[in-house]
Amino acid sequence: MGETEIPAKPERVVVLDSGELDDVTLLGIEPVGAVAPHFKTSGGFPDYLASMTENTVDVGPMEEPDLEAIAELAPDLILSSKIRHEAIYEDLSAIAPTVFTETTGVAWKENLAVHAEALGLEDEAAAALEAYKSEAAALGASIQEAYGEMPTVSVVRFLAGPTRLYQKATFSGVILEDVGVERPESQDVDDFALEVGPEQIDLADADLVFVTVADDPENTEQQAVQDSPLWAEMEAVQNGKVFNVADEIWMSGIGIQAARLVLADIADAAGVELPAAE
Repeated sequence: MGETEIPAKPERVVVLDSGELDDVTLLGIEPVGAVAPHFKTSGGFPDYLASMTENTVDVGPMEEPDLEAIAELAPDLILSSKIRHEAIYEDLSAIAPTVFTETTGVAWKENLAVHAEALGLEDEAAAALEAYKSEAAALGASIQEAYGEMPTVSVVRFLAGPTRLYQKATFSGVILEDVGVERPESQDVDDFALEVGPEQIDLADADLVFVTVADDPENTEQQAVQDSPLWAEMEAVQNGKVFNVADEIWMSGIGIQAARLVLADIADAAGVELPAAE
């Protein structure tokens, strides 16, 4: 959004999306205020960040943050993105220095660099990213050795409306590319997601299929999809290679801490040890 002057190293930070929450807690900062992931069915902040959000005030919902509540927290930095909160940038920047990234999801590594610069913690962020990259590459090597060739990996998300098959231009897509696994044809695309109904769910078939649910299952097509003959005929289903994983990690995490938990899920599904980061 232009230039932002941050006169001193921030200590009271408000974050208005889940990627920002992962990033600031990664860097050792418990935010004074945050919004909860907008698809978190159980409410509250992500379970995997519970120890770093014990004193964080919920200033949500994300679609319409409570500006008065944010102001009462007297923050010295607000972090969000243009795609989320461009319409209220001026209101936010009137409260405290406000730094936006352009978007979310696929740009999570680049966003970490922006957040780290705003916090004055560039070296710490760079070290964490290198450790993640090392872990992802080592996991890929272990999977290659175990399988002889890279397996295909599919990501399916049930949410209100059509079911999504997540493609490469996503948080999970970047992680899978870092590991080096293959993607089925339906997802081997530099785009966000393919929406399908029960009659197309066979497009999700792969050696390993990861499934998340972003809403009350009764509001999604999950039951209809998993009751369909096409689902039953998928090789992953027949081979017991469908794995239910946490939506708040695979979809809403959008940061290194969540990414490392995704690596752990992949290692578990592939039947290999998760290598320690160097």
